[in-house]
Amino acid sequence: MTLEMKGIYKSFGANDVLRDVSFTLNGGEICALLGENGAGKSTLMNILGGVHHADQGQILLDGKRVAFQTPADSLKHGIAFIHQELNLVNDLAIYENMFIGHELRKKNRFLDSAAMIAKTNEVFKKMDLDLDPRIMVRDLDASYKQIVEIARALLMEASIIIMDEPTTSLTEPEIRRVFDMMNTLRKSGVGIVFISHKLREVMEICTRYTVLRDGNMVSSGLVSETSVDMLARDMVGHDVRTQSLRREKKIGNVILSGKGMTLEPHFRNVSFEVHAGEVLGFTGLLGDGRSELFQAVFGAIHGASGTVEVEGKPVHIRTTGQALKAGVGYVPRNRKENGIIKDMSILENGTVVTWPRDSKMGFLHSKKIEKDFDDFEKELHIKLGSAKDLIGSLSGGNQQKVVLAKWLDANPKVLVFDNPTQGVDVGAKEEIYDIILKLAEVGVAVIVLSSEAQEIIRVCDRTVVMFHGSVQGELVGDEMNEQAIMRLATGGQV
Repeated sequence: MTLEMKGIYKSFGANDVLRDVSFTLNGGEICALLGENGAGKSTLMNILGGVHHADQGQILLDGKRVAFQTPADSLKHGIAFIHQELNLVNDLAIYENMFIGHELRKKNRFLDSAAMIAKTNEVFKKMDLDLDPRIMVRDLDASYKQIVEIARALLMEASIIIMDEPTTSLTEPEIRRVFDMMNTLRKSGVGIVFISHKLREVMEICTRYTVLRDGNMVSSGLVSETSVDMLARDMVGHDVRTQSLRREKKIGNVILSGKGMTLEPHFRNVSFEVHAGEVLGFTGLLGDGRSELFQAVFGAIHGASGTVEVEGKPVHIRTTGQALKAGVGYVPRNRKENGIIKDMSILENGTVVTWPRDSKMGFLHSKKIEKDFDDFEKELHIKLGSAKDLIGSLSGGNQQKVVLAKWLDANPKVLVFDNPTQGVDVGAKEEIYDIILKLAEVGVAVIVLSSEAQEIIRVCDRTVVMFHGSVQGELVGDEMNEQAIMRLATGGQV
C-alpha cells in the first residue's frame, strides 16, 4: 500500500501546528518521522490515525482519496497506530487488550476466551515472545506493555503501522527483537512510520526520513545519504553538541545516603551516597531494581529495610509528602501513569507539589503560583497555548518539562531523575542536561537513573551499575564508557 498526505494544515485555536506538510510512505519501507517535541509529528500521525481531522489537505491510499472520521475508520483501511502513551487497560488481561473492540465470540454470543488466548499465543510465537496472554496488563513493566501494543498491531494485519517512540522503555535485547520484527514486516510489504528521537536507531533501521520543524517539513530523503549530525541539525535548526558535559565541580557534604537497602525481589544490600553539587548515575538493564530502590527512598513503595539519611540525619520516609519535607524530589519515568494528572491543567500540573507551601487557611495564593509557573515556562522553554489548557494538549516532551517545573519550584536538596529524557527530542534533551548541571552547580545533589549509557557518560560525575538488584560496580569520570558499563550491567567485572 502507498500512502500520500498532501498539503496538510492543522491549527488548535491560534496555534498553527502543521503548515502545508506532505508525507509519503511506500509498502515495504520504514520511514522515520523526526522533529523536536511540538514540531507536529504526533498531530500529523493523529490525522492519519483518524484522531484529528486536517483543516486542509488530502490523504491518498494507492492513489484513492480517503477521509477518516474515527480511529476505527483508519484501522479498517489497514492503518494501525501504536501511540507513545500506551493505550492499554491495566485491569484487563493481555489477551483481552489484544482484542478490545473486535472480540471473538462463540455461537451463543459469549466471549470465546480460549480462541482469543490461542490467537494471541500465535502472534507471540511469531515474535519469539515468551509471555502468558492471561497475565494482567497492570503486572507488566513498561517494556512488555510496549510489546503487547506492537503485537496488537500485528494481530490486526495492518498494512501500515505507525510506531510512536516504540523503543523508549525497552532494553537492548528487546530493541533487537522489535527491530527483527520490523524488518520481517518490511519484507512482507508492510509500511512502517517510525517516530523516534534516537537518531542512531533511525540510521540503523529506517530506509527514508522526513523532518518537521515548527509545523513545516524541512527535509526528507534516504537515510543512507545523511548522518546523525545532519538529522539533529535539521530537527533543531542548528548544530547540536555531542561532547561530554562533565565540568569542574565543587563537591560538598553527603546530602543523601542509603545503607543496606533491601526489598526483595527488587533490590538487596544496596548502599550509596550522593554529595551536594554531584551528579550520580544509576544504570543497568531493565529489571535491575534502580527505579524501585529510589521509589522506596522517596516513600512511593513500602517495605524496604535499611537506613536512609539526609544530611547525616536518619529519616523514616513513608510517604511522598514526608520525602518532600525532607528535601527529596523525584521526577518519575512513566509520565502518563506517575508524572501528570491528565484531568488537570498545565498550570495545576506544574505547581501541585508546592500547593501546601503556597496556600493559607486552605486557599491557594493564585497570583504567586501563576508568577512562579510563568518563570519556569520561560526558563524551560515550554511550548504551550494557555497555561489553563489541559496537560494532554502538550507534546510528550513539553509534558516532561511541566513535570520538571513542579519539582524545581519545590527547591529540593536532592532531585532524582528517572529516565529524564524518555520520549524527549535532541534539543529538549540538551535543555534538560543543562538544568541538571545548573542544579548541581547551585549545590543540589542530583541522581540520574538511566538505561542509556551515553546519557550517563555525558552528564554524570560517577555512576553505580546494578545487576539483578545488586550493585555490580562503580565507575568514576573517564572510567565510564559503554563497554565498561555494559560489562557490569550484564554481570561481568571491569
